[in-house]
Amino acid sequence: MKPLSSLCLLLFSALPVLAQTNSTLDGAWQRIADSTTTSWIISDGYFMKVSYTTVGNRFINASGGILKQLTTSIETEMEFNSANKDDVGSFHLYDFTLTGNQLTLKHHDEVQKWSRIDDSKPGQLFGAWLFSGRKTKPDDEIQPYTPGIRKTMKIMSGTRFQWAAYNTETKEFLGTGGGTYTTVNGKYTENIGVFSRDNNRVGASLSFEMEIKEPHWNHSGKSSKGDPIYERWSKRKSFAGQ
Repeated sequence: MKPLSSLCLLLFSALPVLAQTNSTLDGAWQRIADSTTTSWIISDGYFMKVSYTTVGNRFINASGGILKQLTTSIETEMEFNSANKDDVGSFHLYDFTLTGNQLTLKHHDEVQKWSRIDDSKPGQLFGAWLFSGRKTKPDDEIQPYTPGIRKTMKIMSGTRFQWAAYNTETKEFLGTGGGTYTTVNGKYTENIGVFSRDNNRVGASLSFEMEIKEPHWNHSGKSSKGDPIYERWSKRKSFAGQ
C-alpha cells in the first residue's frame, strides 16, 4: 500500500492546471486610435483617463472619478471631465470582458479595446492620493489641507501616474498631468508624458525625496517650474466621504 503522501501527490497531479489570471482591472491601460493615445489608470476604487496626440503629446482631454468593478461590468461616477462639465456627477455603466492583458469595454453601441500596461506592480505608491498639506521652508511645520469640493488627486498604478485638480461643486477642471514614475532608494521620479497647462514641460523628469508613513506620503524637491516644494499626500480613503 502506498503511503498517504504518495496518494496525495497522485491525486493532485491528476487535477487540471489552472492558469493564474489577474481578474482585477487595477493598473494602467492604454488605447491608440488614429493619432490619439489614451491612458487609463484604475487604482483602489478610483480612476483617471487622459488623451493626447501621439505625435507631440499635445493634451486633448481628461476625466476621472470613482469606479466600482462588478463581475462583468464597471460603474463610474464622474468627478471631472475637461471636455464636458455637464458630465460631472453622472454615472456610467460599462460591460467588459477581460482576456489576458486585453480588455474589451462596451457602452451602448460603442466598443473599445484596451491593452494592459501594468498590473499595479511594483506599485510602492499604488493608490489614489489627495493633496493634504505643504510647507514653504524645510524647517517649517506642514500646513495641513483638508480636501473638500476642491481636490487635487494623484492616482498611481504600478508604473504610471496622473494628477488632476478640479472642483466637484462648480464642475470646474483646473489642470492635469501624467506619465511614468519610479521609486528607487527613497527617491520618487516622475517622467512627464502629458501636461495640460504647458506642453513644453513634456519630457521633463522630476526627482523628489520620498517618505511614506501610512496614510501619508511626503515628498520634497523642485516643481516643474523649478520652485522648491515640500508636499504631503494622503490616501484618499483616509478622508471619510472624500
